[in-house]
Amino acid sequence: MYPAPIQKSKLGWRIIYRISVPVCLVLWLLPMVAIVLTSFRGNADIISGNYWGWPTELQIVENYTEIFNPSRSPMLQYFVNSIIITLPAVFFAIFFSAMAGYALSIYKFRGRIALYTLFIAGNFVPYQILMIPVRLLFNQLGLLDTKFALILFHIAFQTGFSTFFLRNFIADLPFALVESARMEGASESRIFFGIIIPLIRPALASLGVLLFTFIWNDFFWALTLVQSDAARPITFGLQALRGQWSISWNLIAAGSIVGALPSIIVFFVLQKQFITGLTLGGVKE
Repeated sequence: MYPAPIQKSKLGWRIIYRISVPVCLVLWLLPMVAIVLTSFRGNADIISGNYWGWPTELQIVENYTEIFNPSRSPMLQYFVNSIIITLPAVFFAIFFSAMAGYALSIYKFRGRIALYTLFIAGNFVPYQILMIPVRLLFNQLGLLDTKFALILFHIAFQTGFSTFFLRNFIADLPFALVESARMEGASESRIFFGIIIPLIRPALASLGVLLFTFIWNDFFWALTLVQSDAARPITFGLQALRGQWSISWNLIAAGSIVGALPSIIVFFVLQKQFITGLTLGGVKE
C-alpha cells in the first residue's frame, strides 16, 4: 500500500523526516510569531527596526485596547459586521446545500447528473472574472454597499462546493433507511430532518468550520461589494488602522490577531467533529 508508513522506511529517510518536519514547522510559524510579537511592540521598536527581536517594551493592553478606540477606528463595528455576515451565510449555505444534496442523491429524476455537474463546475470558475458582473448585478438590485449583499453572495457562492461536499456523504447512507421511513408513512421533510440530518451531523460540522473560515476571512468580495463603514467586515476594516501620514504596524498586527481569533476558536471547538466529518466514509468494511 502506498504511501508506506514512515516507520517502515529506511533509516536515512526517517532521519530526513525527523529533521525536515520541525524545520518546516518553524518556517511556517515564523510569520505568525512575527505578527504576534509586533502586536506587543510599541512604535519605538518598529521605528528602530526591531522586527524580530523581543520587544523592548511590552504594550499588550495598550495596543489591543487602542484598536477598539472609537476615536481611532470603528473596529468593534467591523467585528460585529463580520458576525452578522458570517453566521447567517454559513447557516443558509449549509441548509440549502443539505437539501440540494439530499435531492441529488435520493431522487432519481432526469437531468440529475447534469444538474450535479453544474454544481461541481461552478467551483472551477475563477472568482476574479465574476467581480464586474456581480458588482453590476448587485448595483442594479440596489444591494451594493450593504451587509445583505455579502450575505446573499456568500450563500450563493458557497452553495456549489457545499452541495458537492454533502451530496457524497448522503449518497453513502443506506437507502434502506429512507425506504423504511417512507413505508412507515414519514413525510419527506420528516425523513430529511429526522434521519438524514442527524446521520450527517459530523459532515455538517466539518463543512461549517470550512465555510466559517472562508467567509470570515474573505477580503476580495468585501472590497468589491462594500464601501462604507456600516457594512465593512473586520478583514476589510483593518485598513482603518492606518494613519494618514504613518502606519501603526503594531495596531494592524493586533487587529489581525483579533480578526483571526474567531476562526481559530471555531476550529478548536469543533476539532473533533471536523476530523470525524473529513474521515467519515474513508474506511470501508
